[in-house]
Amino acid sequence: MYKVAVMGDKDSVEGFKAIGMHAVVANKEDAQLKLKELVELNYAAIFITEELASGIPEVIERYKEEIIPAIILVPGLKGNTGDGMRNIGELVKKATGADILG
Repeated sequence: MYKVAVMGDKDSVEGFKAIGMHAVVANKEDAQLKLKELVELNYAAIFITEELASGIPEVIERYKEEIIPAIILVPGLKGNTGDGMRNIGELVKKATGADILG
């Protein structure tokens, strides 16, 4: 069975526990290590707050071509940078061959 996790600051990830997701509290200093641990534990989908992901762009980029894990950027409680929506747009365009989100 595939597992799903969410990574980010404590306040942003706490709510995800209520829906059964594995929540990992991370900061920019340990984000790369914690993401690597989730990948090694075979998590299929890993949601990462945009703010946290902004500190490890090269690591996020490395997994873009992989089927598993799917790295999905989500806004945190501190706000939306737009990176998550751009990331989803790229994935949709790659899957469909067209920019259907505009």
